[in-house]
Amino acid sequence: MWKRASVAAIGALRRPFSSRGSGISPAVNSLLLRSLKDHYLEVSKMNMPPKVSPPSPFTIVKGALDSHGPVLKRSYGEEEVSVYVMRLSAPEDDDSAIDQLFIHVDVSKPSQKESLIFLCGLYEDALGIHSVSMRPKLQDSGYLLIPSQYTGPVFAELDDKMRDAFHSYIEERGVNESLFKFLQAWLYVKEHRNLMRWFKTMGLFIDGKKPATGA
Repeated sequence: MWKRASVAAIGALRRPFSSRGSGISPAVNSLLLRSLKDHYLEVSKMNMPPKVSPPSPFTIVKGALDSHGPVLKRSYGEEEVSVYVMRLSAPEDDDSAIDQLFIHVDVSKPSQKESLIFLCGLYEDALGIHSVSMRPKLQDSGYLLIPSQYTGPVFAELDDKMRDAFHSYIEERGVNESLFKFLQAWLYVKEHRNLMRWFKTMGLFIDGKKPATGA
């Protein structure tokens, strides 16, 4: 009986308006457009975090805010070190917080066909390595290729001495908790920009207008 009642309730929720007739409802479009506009204006008034520069000698990759590629790059001898970032799940009681970051670090050499990839959790006061592997060089897509060969042992199962050595390896290349403040602020700005773009393009679609190039 409970199952039948639940199905009936779901069916009612799915049919708030009659589907009879072929005309588009201006009232529904107007209501949605008004809501999108209100949210767009509300988000546009949100305060941005103070501008933070990345620790030297890392530099910001041009166009990173509008791509899925690396955020930071630096040279280390003949190596090129690239840092990509995304957020980890925010605490349930604060959806706006960005206090846990997931980064992958690409260390490449011009003479090598593969890169050394570190997948890490980054926090304000610590960095933890989740895995280390060799992968085909990335093409600035921000997406790791699915490996077709053995990628190495589980990092947590390595002995303490080797894990410490890998931590020292990336820390020597400047990848540590000092990157957190910049990447946190950068990711906040990126997510804010994406949210603004979502409200705008959604509204243009509902209104039947074409978005401007690059919108």
